[in-house]
Formats: sequence, structure tokens, C-alpha cells
Amino acid sequence: MVGITMVVAIVVGGPLGLLLYITGRGGLKERRWLNETLGYAVNVLRSFPFIILLVVLIPVTRLLVGTSIGPRAAAVGLSVAAIPFFARLVEQSLREVPRGVVDAAIAGGASHRQIVRLVLLPEAMPALVSSLTVTAISFIAYSAVAGAIGAGGIGDLAIRYGYYRFETEVMIWCVIVMFILVQLTQWLGTWAARAVDKR
Repeated sequence: MVGITMVVAIVVGGPLGLLLYITGRGGLKERRWLNETLGYAVNVLRSFPFIILLVVLIPVTRLLVGTSIGPRAAAVGLSVAAIPFFARLVEQSLREVPRGVVDAAIAGGASHRQIVRLVLLPEAMPALVSSLTVTAISFIAYSAVAGAIGAGGIGDLAIRYGYYRFETEVMIWCVIVMFILVQLTQWLGTWAARAVDKR
């Protein structure tokens, strides 16, 4: 579930975050109406509590994957939630790139595409990797929440056995597994962010 969600977040949320940055105030192609429209849509999706979003998306989930339960169904809701989440983090990461670096590229005659590819993305890469790490950790937790509505995974195991059947040991092991997954993800993300930091 989380793997599919991260792929969708990168493929859709990444370009959306870049578009939010480029069309924003002082961006390479400032388009206020487009930026405000996209920003509003992102904020609407982010304002939904995750469990409610899963329920609201049930008709769409059935249409896309043929079912409203199980890991594939949960991946739809997780992906829809991850897109605006990651997009905002990408936008923020790009805003951290010093304006002087971008201005120097413009003064040197670089095209907008070159600025994005050769300046913005390389300069923001450590922050982008960190943003992806934060997204992955958040959606590991969200995937456990999705288990409450039959999504499977660790959350389903914890609810079905640990909570409904009062098997405390199962609940404890689920928490331990989640803890290990989060720690490994954070370690890998920190290592990757340092590896791509060329500053």
C-alpha cells in the first residue's frame, strides 16, 4: 500500500508541487489564477480527515480497482491523500532554494526548463528527499489507520486480533513492527538526503 502510494506521490505530487512553485508569486512563470486554483484544490484535499477521505472515495475506489476493501482499495485513498501532502512539501523545498542562485541562472541566459533541471532540483534535492521521507513515514501510519476499514496490513491485524479479541501480545508486536518500519525509513531517508547533498 505504502509503496504504491509513494510512487503516485512522486509521479503526481512532485510535478504538482513544482507547478505550485513555478506559478506562485515571483515564480518562473507566475500565473496567479492557476496557482490559487491549484492551491485551493490541494488545501481542500488536505483538509479531509484521512478516515473520512477513505469513505468518501469508496465509489471511485470500486470503479478503479473493483473493490472497496483490501490493500489495493486502500492504496487509492492513500494515494489521493499523498498527492497534496507531498506537493506542498515539494513546493516548500523549492522555496528554500536561494533566490540569488535562480537569478544568476536567469542572468546567464538559462531557459526555464534548464533552471528547473539544472538549478532548482539539484539545489533542493536534499530537502526533497527529506520531504519524501516525511511523507513515507506519515503514510506508514495512515496505512495502519486504513486497516480499521478492512484495508489489511498491520493496522487490520492490530484491530482484528489486538483490539477485538483482546490479544495484547498481537497489539504490542504490531506497534513494534510499526516502530521498526518508521525507524528504518527515517534512517534510509536521512542517509539518502546526505548522499545527494553536494553543497
